[in-house]
Amino acid sequence: MDIELAARQLEALGSPTRLKVYRALVRAGHDGLPVRGLQQRVGIPASTLSHHLHRLILTGLVVQERQATTLICRAVYPAMRSLVGFLVDECCLDEQCGRAGEAA
Repeated sequence: MDIELAARQLEALGSPTRLKVYRALVRAGHDGLPVRGLQQRVGIPASTLSHHLHRLILTGLVVQERQATTLICRAVYPAMRSLVGFLVDECCLDEQCGRAGEAA
């Protein structure tokens, strides 16, 4: 993953409100949530939700799809997995795991 994209995604998730919105979408699963249902779950005004969704969409963490008159929001799970992987893939690589307890 590109470090610039990871930084933008982490910055987008750095807002408590956006993190709450994103977690609600992740929890909803692949069917996503209509905007009105998402608004009810997170308890924020529509204009505020729109602002926060826009930031999440710009970073590729969320997509929207129009179904007739309803706007459905979904978490982009491959993007989420990529970001989480970016954070943990190199965990403890410099530590040389297992060497500290070995006898010489």
